Amino acid sequence: MTDHRSLASPSTSAVADEHELLRALFDLGREVTAVLDLDELLQKIPQLIARITDFQAFAVYLLDPRRGELSIAYSVGYPESRTGLRLKVGEGLVGAAVAEERPLVVNDVHQDPRYVEAVPGSNAELVVPMRRKGKTIGALNLLSRHMGQFTETDAAVLRQFAAHVAVAIENARLFEREREYGATLETLAEIGREVSSILEPDELLSRIAQLLKRVIDYRTFGILLLDGDTGELEMKLALQYGEKVTLPKVKLGEGIVGYAALHKEPVLVSDVTKDTRYLKVVEDVRSELAIPLLLKDRCVGVFDLESPELDAFTKTHVEILTLLASHAAVAIENARLYHEILANEERLDRELRFAQRVQAALLPTGLPKKVKGVDVAARFEPARELGGDLYDFLVPDANTLVIAVGDVSGKGIPAALYGAVAGELVRSRTFRRRYLPDASSPATVLASINTILHERQLEAYYCTLCYAAFDLKRRIVTLANSGLPYPLRSTTDGARAIDATGLPLGTFPGTTYDEVSFPLVKGDTYVFCSDGIFEAENATGEDFGVGRVSEIVQRSRELPAAKLAETIFDAVAAFQGDAPHADDMTAVVVKITY
Repeated sequence: MTDHRSLASPSTSAVADEHELLRALFDLGREVTAVLDLDELLQKIPQLIARITDFQAFAVYLLDPRRGELSIAYSVGYPESRTGLRLKVGEGLVGAAVAEERPLVVNDVHQDPRYVEAVPGSNAELVVPMRRKGKTIGALNLLSRHMGQFTETDAAVLRQFAAHVAVAIENARLFEREREYGATLETLAEIGREVSSILEPDELLSRIAQLLKRVIDYRTFGILLLDGDTGELEMKLALQYGEKVTLPKVKLGEGIVGYAALHKEPVLVSDVTKDTRYLKVVEDVRSELAIPLLLKDRCVGVFDLESPELDAFTKTHVEILTLLASHAAVAIENARLYHEILANEERLDRELRFAQRVQAALLPTGLPKKVKGVDVAARFEPARELGGDLYDFLVPDANTLVIAVGDVSGKGIPAALYGAVAGELVRSRTFRRRYLPDASSPATVLASINTILHERQLEAYYCTLCYAAFDLKRRIVTLANSGLPYPLRSTTDGARAIDATGLPLGTFPGTTYDEVSFPLVKGDTYVFCSDGIFEAENATGEDFGVGRVSEIVQRSRELPAAKLAETIFDAVAAFQGDAPHADDMTAVVVKITY
């Protein structure tokens, strides 16, 4: 056992002079209050006490007011087996001094029934409570093997020193709390950054539970998410001693977690047996902390922590978890929205693929075999998943072939829907020819479609359409146009645009349309294109133009219709290079073969 007598400069008897005693206390107080690290402070205390009195063993006991227990925070000369000694207030000489709030000097401990042996061979004990602002925070305990070692003067001096020590301990604790709080805030910021980058819900919740361990050492932890449709809190993640468990749903407003979610406020319960809101789910729970996950003024879930100990959670835990909950609520909502967007994208993708199949099914793949004397082909490429261009090959009677090529304003789904309506109107008005031949000329068909589309009052949309009726018996073609780029007619004399004008369909009521007619001559070729062909731009912004199309048509007029359409598209693609397709492109080729 170490004898601290050698550490002493002036002994108690050498500091008999009151002036020197006050100076010594002042120096000791200044030294002890200058230390802000708690561990360093505890180690320094016995060194300073050794300058005013002798002892063989020393301990600093700190009080846990919640449990009413005194535990050794630091000791010198104690056997290792006794460094974990705990005493209730009132137990032993240390507990008695704290309970009575006064120093105790016992120079023969074996004669005092309150004595609890901590260091074998001790015969004298001096205990001085440490008090701060009227509250006891612990005690200084000195032990000596010599009976009669301590005096009332030692007790008085040590009492004054203990006051300085109490201040120093409180300052060190405050400093430590501030340092820990700063570190905790930094950790929370790191956690916030990390969880905000996780978009998989299950992974996110598991990671939150793992990261929470860095700031709070929990026994049981759960994350409940609120189902807005059912008004129930569903346990999405529950951990007990690190193991996942399954727990039932909780209705909004029921239990401690339900109350926290309903009222959007933290609930700290130090003893659940005294709280009527508590719902027993896990055995041996004594305290609980529920923190709502708030997104602005909306609760999306609850953090729930439980412990088998009373008063396991503090206001500091509430502050920390509230900050973490705000990060978690945003991350959980982001993950939910991300998956909702993914689900919507998958649904839209399925619907778009189906719509593409529908649109493809509405477009003709070729002529009926009974139609002789013409070679017809078409090529269509939408700028997006769906296009607003339309075309059709219709045979209303044995001797008539109708070619319709149209372009709806805009692109994508709205244009495709409008185009489907326009296409159906073309078909219905064309096949009326069987019953009303006088009302089925190209001009009257366009006028009829214009009236119907205008009545639908879709002002933001309109349709340009070229309608051509090839009378294969009379060998004449008659066409009317409502704003589609002029079709091309290629003969032995060259390729020229057919001057056929007209207002787009659906723009004005009562619009009439002009017709133009040409005789059908073997070898002649008619090409109908949407403006996506003529207005295709290259990287410098130059249009492909009518001239280039006319040149290709005339140069390649001997090719089959399908090959000629392909040649036009290949030329456009080569002209555009890497420039994006800005519009739908359609080309329909009709060759007279007899």
